[in-house]
Amino acid sequence: MKRILLILVAGGISMVGAGRASAQFGNMIPFKRPNIANFFHPVAGAGTQYEETGKDGRKAHIEVAIVDKEMVGAQQGYWIEFGSDHASGREIKYIKALITPDDFRAHQVVTFMEQNNQLTQIDVDSLPVNHDAFTKDLAKWRQVGSESVTVPAGTFSCDHWTKDDGSGDIWVSSKVAPMGMVKSVDKNDTTVLVKTFSEAKTHLTGNPVKLDLQQMMMMNRGMQQHP
Repeated sequence: MKRILLILVAGGISMVGAGRASAQFGNMIPFKRPNIANFFHPVAGAGTQYEETGKDGRKAHIEVAIVDKEMVGAQQGYWIEFGSDHASGREIKYIKALITPDDFRAHQVVTFMEQNNQLTQIDVDSLPVNHDAFTKDLAKWRQVGSESVTVPAGTFSCDHWTKDDGSGDIWVSSKVAPMGMVKSVDKNDTTVLVKTFSEAKTHLTGNPVKLDLQQMMMMNRGMQQHP
């Protein structure tokens, strides 16, 4: 369940980040999965908590919750918030994204940028996005059956998906909102559902500063060319 980065792209949550902002969310959730839009059941206030155990025995904790909803054009969008203590091992850091369920695409991202010590909002719709990479990744997954899976949160009837190269498996249930995941196993770690909860609220409060990421990238390139 690796590499949740800063900017949500490619038809699902696969963030490509900049600097520390991507590193602080290093290992979080397995959202590049088959038919992920079908697993997404946005219910306002619904949340899940997971525990990830690495090969070395180290544990990290992950939260996923629907904290608000907002219209995106004619579509109903949902703010989904992720939290992880993987980078620090102590404090949970959060990031949230405005997602439309029909295509499972992100339109806005809000996170706390340590570089400028500000809550920052990024307009993902304004960025160039290659959705083909996401589609190709999904083609590598196939459903291999249905199984009963027991985790700390209970026992669930799950669909079992596996990757063609044998590098990962995921078990999902329609009874688990918002993302459906009950268990995930790959070559680096195992992640299990610990609990579900309701009445989730955002941890990212206040008015975010809007960041023009393209302008920032141009400025960074200019600084590199003229040190």
